[in-house]
Amino acid sequence: MTSNRVTIRDVAAQAGVSVATVSKVLNDRHGVAASTFERVTAVIAELGYESSLVARSLRNHRTNVVGVLVWAIEPYSAELLKGAARAIKGTGYELVVYSAGGEGGGHVGWERRYLSRLSGTLIDGAVLVTPTVSTAGIGSPVVAVDPHTGGDGAPMVDSDNFRGAQLAVEHLLGLGHRRIGFLGRPPRDLESGHQRELGYRSALESAGIAFDPELVRAAGYEESESMEAARQLLKLPERPTAVFAANDLSAISTMEVALTLGMRVPEDLSVMGFDNVPESTMVRPGLTTIEQPLQLMGQRAVEMLLEILAGRDPEQQHVRLPTRLVVRESCAAPPSLPDSAALAVTEAAGVTGGVETR
Repeated sequence: MTSNRVTIRDVAAQAGVSVATVSKVLNDRHGVAASTFERVTAVIAELGYESSLVARSLRNHRTNVVGVLVWAIEPYSAELLKGAARAIKGTGYELVVYSAGGEGGGHVGWERRYLSRLSGTLIDGAVLVTPTVSTAGIGSPVVAVDPHTGGDGAPMVDSDNFRGAQLAVEHLLGLGHRRIGFLGRPPRDLESGHQRELGYRSALESAGIAFDPELVRAAGYEESESMEAARQLLKLPERPTAVFAANDLSAISTMEVALTLGMRVPEDLSVMGFDNVPESTMVRPGLTTIEQPLQLMGQRAVEMLLEILAGRDPEQQHVRLPTRLVVRESCAAPPSLPDSAALAVTEAAGVTGGVETR
């Protein structure tokens, strides 16, 4: 029995009762004597019996399981999952994480295929990270985190990506940079990527600097794509003196490419990220970045989903959390300017932000 999955029939046989009696115990139904209930419960614990989620859902039309669907387990999603796990604790629900393993290349709509495998019999509802444009016909409640452009109005949680990008570029402008590259996502992709590019452009415009499309590259979803995009920027005849990457991993890739090209960060090139994942503190120099509260985003998304599953409408259909500047060591005045230009860091840009020293 130890080599095979324990079944409800195994429990019934060892407890000396019928399968129907075990089922009553499992579902906490009336009609079972206290002594029998205790005996069956003891056998369940002894054998390590776990009822099938599918069977449970067919009986009760509920599984008490919520899912989190992510494209891949990477630093961004890992931080969201920490918050989701915190929110689920003590609620009586279980959490299952479903990763596409990086398949689908981040294309819009990949989530529908994976979600259809989970909804209805395995999970009661789902949190979708970078969710599909349309959730119609899914059949289970869905809360979106960082949705695609053109989302269909599902409840969502995101951060203030537009203002975060403004903070990033204002910081670089305050250091004296005027030629600032941008590594973003491909067009018509995530709404967050769209908002970050708009924030980048807005900050340049406010400083009287014309937008130069030559300084913008689509970094894609793979490390190799980010590194190639960074290489293109840094090998321009008139290269940027600073690069703002729309996520920390692309920023770290930019730092690696700069090193291979013989550039020092920040002496020859300043690099700014976005997200503030733990990896941003591990590189040298430490990555200056824009923090979005990833764990809190995951927590809020699960809390909203649980509200919906309880039959209540969330207080807000769209929760937008603030972003902030975190200053480390990867940004400095451009090479042609004196070091004193760095004194303008936060005050000149008119922003507030934490200083990370780890």
